[in-house]
Amino acid sequence: MPCRRGRLHRGMKAIGLHDFGGPEVLRALELPEPQAGPGEVRIRVHAASVNPTDVLLRTGGHAVRMTGRQPPFVPGMDAAGVIDQLGPGADGRLAVGQRVVAMVLFSGPHGGAYAEQVVVPAASVVPAPEGVDFPAASTLLMNAMTARLALDALALPHDATVAVTGAAGAVGGYAVELAKADGLTVIADAAPHDTGRVRGFGADHVVERGPDVAARIRALAPHGVPGLVDVSTQTSETVPAVADGGTLAELRGWSGPAERGVRVRPVMVTDGITDTEGLNTLCRQAEESTLTLHVAEVLPADDAAKAHRMLEAGGVRGRLVLDFS
Repeated sequence: MPCRRGRLHRGMKAIGLHDFGGPEVLRALELPEPQAGPGEVRIRVHAASVNPTDVLLRTGGHAVRMTGRQPPFVPGMDAAGVIDQLGPGADGRLAVGQRVVAMVLFSGPHGGAYAEQVVVPAASVVPAPEGVDFPAASTLLMNAMTARLALDALALPHDATVAVTGAAGAVGGYAVELAKADGLTVIADAAPHDTGRVRGFGADHVVERGPDVAARIRALAPHGVPGLVDVSTQTSETVPAVADGGTLAELRGWSGPAERGVRVRPVMVTDGITDTEGLNTLCRQAEESTLTLHVAEVLPADDAAKAHRMLEAGGVRGRLVLDFS
């Protein structure tokens, strides 16, 4: 299919930053309209979800991954919208006008998802779940792929037991739902006010969250669980819950050490960013309601700073979404 070009030299609105810092550094920017290159797709973004990794970018936590990049920096790894341009050689399964979702690498040449238009590799783009609006669709891929990679890192057999900490959050909820779809028994943690929410994800057992979570998991699994997904990033505090020779999936880069032969597997969601088949599977699971999408609130794009303040304040259930429509 030939490359479709929009009007040249046009500008687009984005939300980004020139200097790392607090939420107030996020500003509306006028940037050149990006053009899809070979094997790339341009999406007219309708919704971009706000994730903890966006806060990490804003505060400078990803600076080591962005050496040589010049500001402004545009956050955002989750976008939902409509394809409006295909680059030369772009995937024949995609078409201009198609409703899609994409994982976006903010450290890439085109910046992140907080923009009216974003250019991404075609491999990172899949059809949006049917019957799902753009804000909800934008909350799926990064969090669900993180959960998928974590469970894959554990490589547990069917009918095994897995523990999930941070189960009330976006990644934790998907981890519980995907684990149940895999045929696993799930022990999850929750604060008292989130117990019903976590049971709703399908958890078989719910223990109280907190520093003693490992002991509470051991009370249900005296020999320890063969695998644990540490969404709450309690790192070494969760190790005692894992059985001798078991595996701990870590989401923030901690790699141990751990005693008793426990293997620690750091999970990086960027490993799944061009896994087209995996991304498509997650969308189909959302269509089938195997995965449930949770939007906390939709805010105008100009309220990105407010969204970051809300996320950092904690207690948000579901994802905050920026509206670029």
